[in-house]
Amino acid sequence: MSLLREKILSVATNLFQTRGINSTGVDTIVAVAGTTKMTLYKHFHSKEDLILEVLTKGHQDFQSWIADKLSNNSKKPLEKIQQLFDFIEEWVASPNFHGIAFIKASAEFPNEENAIHKLSSEQSKEFRQFIADLATEAKIKDAEGLALQLSLLFEGAVQAEQMKRGSGAVKYAKKAAKILIDGAIKA
Repeated sequence: MSLLREKILSVATNLFQTRGINSTGVDTIVAVAGTTKMTLYKHFHSKEDLILEVLTKGHQDFQSWIADKLSNNSKKPLEKIQQLFDFIEEWVASPNFHGIAFIKASAEFPNEENAIHKLSSEQSKEFRQFIADLATEAKIKDAEGLALQLSLLFEGAVQAEQMKRGSGAVKYAKKAAKILIDGAIKA
């Protein structure tokens, strides 16, 4: 990836996270990136392509980060699922936290036929599948059910923290997750 393409992607990511996607025009992106529209469109054919790339990269980066954190801290499948909310809490407390991009994007593009909404929905399903895979590895019988419950806790708590930093939502979601995980283990 060229350095200029990376810079445009980084600037767009930051602006979309802090100002919103629809509130951030191409003129603002190129001004902050110190480039031109022609250069932006050389790397991204449209603003929609840029948005899709920002969402894809952000999701991949988060998925890789959480998978690495879990793998580096435990080799036991059951411990990994039990530690999931520890690392989500760490992520939410970081200065780089700006919410879940796929939730924000789906809110700005509510039409289910829109490519951005479709990608956002797919990313939500991918994260839920990631949790289901952890639950399956931990030999939890209703892995899909637990994954849905935990993903709902995750999305809701992160949304609450985005709206009011320091709300304690993730702390309470973590307590609820422990109850759900313990119940699923006993089932």
